[in-house]
Amino acid sequence: MYEITAKKQLAESIYRISIYAPHIAAKRKAGHFVLIIAREGGERIPLTIASSDIEAGTIDLVFQVVGESTHHLAAIEVGHPVPHVAGPLGSATDVHKVGHVVVVGGGVGLAAALPIAVAMKNAGNTLTSIIGGRAKPLVILEDEFRAVSDSVIITTDDGSYGQKGFVTTALKTILDAGTKIDEVVAVGPMPMMRAVAETTRPFGVKTVVSLNPIMVDGTGMCGGCRVTVGGKTFFACVDGPEFDGHLVDWKELSDRLATYKDMERESYERAKAAHACRLDGVDMDKP
Repeated sequence: MYEITAKKQLAESIYRISIYAPHIAAKRKAGHFVLIIAREGGERIPLTIASSDIEAGTIDLVFQVVGESTHHLAAIEVGHPVPHVAGPLGSATDVHKVGHVVVVGGGVGLAAALPIAVAMKNAGNTLTSIIGGRAKPLVILEDEFRAVSDSVIITTDDGSYGQKGFVTTALKTILDAGTKIDEVVAVGPMPMMRAVAETTRPFGVKTVVSLNPIMVDGTGMCGGCRVTVGGKTFFACVDGPEFDGHLVDWKELSDRLATYKDMERESYERAKAAHACRLDGVDMDKP
């Protein structure tokens, strides 16, 4: 049985949970994800494994409540079961020693960037981590990144913590300074990863992006994670989720992702309403 052994709210709507899943903990590598069903009859949620503890038999997941399914997952308390967990799935990150690796992460994408950073450092690379968020509360997992990185650069959109600006601004500063970078790995919101790829393109630096935000059912059967890379069609959940950022058709991908935003928002609002107190707005003085 899969059971939540720990739970912590990292920021508004962002949670970190540990799940007892010893067979997954023993096999997972950087880049792998799991499929979770938070309630019977619910949809499958693909989540990248942020870390694992083989001795404890647990995996750590970080997610943001953005729809009905993640709302239900956030409602499960410590000691309670998660109906279904499958994994590890996807292709592991291509980890190798190349020299100087820069891992760029933003928002909740930092959870997927962390295991890549750890693996790249363990492979003997010099590691620079650029981590960012819209504001200080959304810069998560800072301590974990500092523990494995040779240097850490923090950015916030509003300047409330670290450097004011985007992660791409910090990345371009390093590139403009002539610092030798052998590989960049970007994980985060789609616009951020696209911007990172465009920032490194003029410098000819290999850039890998993790397209885990587009995964839906985690099996490739739904076709929702279809992406064109180098003129060929791939499915992020089975062929990736990591691809050459300079070859991704970003416009096609952005157009597809915008298709279901309104429906996702409506589903989330219904889920929140279903959990609201039925006495809200009721005048208790009336018979």
